[in-house]
Amino acid sequence: MKKYCASITEYKRFPTRVVSIGDIPLGGNNPIRIQSMTTTDTMDTNATVEQTIRMIDAGCEYVRITAPSLNEARNLTNIKDGLKKRGYNVPLIADIHFTPNAAEEAARIVEKVRVNPGNYADKKKFQQIEYTDSQYEAEIERIRERFSPLVKICKEYGTAMRIGTNHGSLSDRIMSRYGDTPLGMVESALEFVRICEDLNYYDIVLSMKASNTQVMVQAYRLLTATMIENNMNYPIHLGVTEAGDGEDGRIKSAVGIGALLEDGIGDTIRVSLTEEPEAEAPVAIQLAERYKSRKDHEPIPSIGEYRHDPFSYNRIITDEIFNTGGSNVPRVVIDFSGKEKIGYPDFEEVGYRYLPDLDKWSMKDIACDYLYLGSKLLDIEPPENLHYIFDHEYWLTLKSKKNCYPLIEYSKLQDAKLSDIINFIRVNSDDILHPEFDISIKGKKIVLLLTTNNRHGMPEQRRAFLELRSKRISVPVVIERVYNDLSKDQFRLYSATDCGALFIDGFGDGIFLRVKDCDPAIKENFVNAASFGILQASRVRISKTEYIACPSCGRTLFDLVEVTNKIRSRTEHLKGVKIGIMGCIVNGPGEMADADYGYVGSGPGKITLYKGQNVVRKSVDSQSAVDELIEIIKEDGNWVEPSPD
Repeated sequence: MKKYCASITEYKRFPTRVVSIGDIPLGGNNPIRIQSMTTTDTMDTNATVEQTIRMIDAGCEYVRITAPSLNEARNLTNIKDGLKKRGYNVPLIADIHFTPNAAEEAARIVEKVRVNPGNYADKKKFQQIEYTDSQYEAEIERIRERFSPLVKICKEYGTAMRIGTNHGSLSDRIMSRYGDTPLGMVESALEFVRICEDLNYYDIVLSMKASNTQVMVQAYRLLTATMIENNMNYPIHLGVTEAGDGEDGRIKSAVGIGALLEDGIGDTIRVSLTEEPEAEAPVAIQLAERYKSRKDHEPIPSIGEYRHDPFSYNRIITDEIFNTGGSNVPRVVIDFSGKEKIGYPDFEEVGYRYLPDLDKWSMKDIACDYLYLGSKLLDIEPPENLHYIFDHEYWLTLKSKKNCYPLIEYSKLQDAKLSDIINFIRVNSDDILHPEFDISIKGKKIVLLLTTNNRHGMPEQRRAFLELRSKRISVPVVIERVYNDLSKDQFRLYSATDCGALFIDGFGDGIFLRVKDCDPAIKENFVNAASFGILQASRVRISKTEYIACPSCGRTLFDLVEVTNKIRSRTEHLKGVKIGIMGCIVNGPGEMADADYGYVGSGPGKITLYKGQNVVRKSVDSQSAVDELIEIIKEDGNWVEPSPD
């Protein structure tokens, strides 16, 4: 297996070269840098300056500004001067897509330019063209001629460059040879890197962004593995494209970015939220801050051969024990053990609502599967399709054990009386590493609750999963994490990182998040929503509509926040449907590669609607575009009426 990080058991930053971006160096031993992107019209100098200042005050160390044409590129001088007059000297990054002349102009003005190799020298027409080797090489030479002038200008002016591949904007040429794959993403960037190196230019930063967290993580890992093989060490920019807004956007960003930070990959972060750009930096800062003291973690036993493919998704198949493991979706366990009294409203917090007129329970799509009650007996008749976990000693005293199952500490397993249906056994990495662990659980109806107290908890739990594989133990495993003294935002980001990173690798049959001495606002409904959000962002259990919504920028043709909220209010009941909401054609059909339907700005007041990557309606008036989007979903047979509940 290719090596893709410095260590999978010991926290170490992936060693990269230092690239100077203005007065703030990136890579090497420098801190993980924070950046974001303006949403103003680049030609509106005052608005862009004001927003840039708000972003800096929020924690941005670099600010990216779109330059879609030569005029915007030239106006970067005025923006830069305006910032200096206000006492700000933040490095600016010009964002370039289809316009080499704008990139060449911007490279003389700002500290860094970002180019997308998928559309800098190629035009994406969604055509499958078969290239011979000689034709392919001819295309590379054409790109070299188009790209080399920018490289020479950057070299002359000391301007850094990010070569930023996006999953949805791979060129037809790359798609024809490598497909819509992480390998294609890596090769798309390296074609440009090789041209830079041939010209002795090395002030390069690389990124592999995607809205699909699995693809994103796989592409970055493959990039670092390829750099290791080729003695490259360029700094890495991390981001999940079109993460969306609110809780979902934060969880999705943490799953993708956090999975890589856990392995020491990443030198700078941009969290892409469909919100004001100053909201992005605090999220990125919280993700990065966690790793400042990570080196002091308790040692994790090293592993010889890494017997798991980190470059593709393969869910680890486990035994099916009752409704857990096997082909079942990962289960959600919620802790009710700390409640003084449990009544009907408490069940609403985890997806169950009692209907007294019908004497029935209704169930939401994000209804948890198990409640952990500890040693607490319910005073009401609970939902039939919900299951309950009790501490073993208390479970033994229950007169009726219907839907009730024991939780046993591993140290007490040997002589314990067990359920004939399912038993939850709490274990840690040391238990699993014990030579006789497989003998102790053999032949029992067991699901493991895998917990950790290690500061480097995700890699320790991953190490335990790898040990289970090496011992050919296929019992289901629920990932348990206990968090202490955290805010709501920290809990959401940390749990998404810790559990999402494991789910992305195919590990885990369930999630059990617990809090101690945390923000009192982290109630059971918050934990339940976060748990389902993590599973959805990891793409292992889809329970709600997914919105692949780009962050706004100066190219955006409508109010993204307003439109996203409008579409969400009409469609959020469509479980499993993915809707892409893109402000312009740059972030259009390619960038929303995973969406079922697309809503894309195509001109002032005009929207183009997509089904998959195919245009189905052009130049739709924005006033009626949401209604027409819903009509397309209905025509496709994917519409259901929202429940009156």
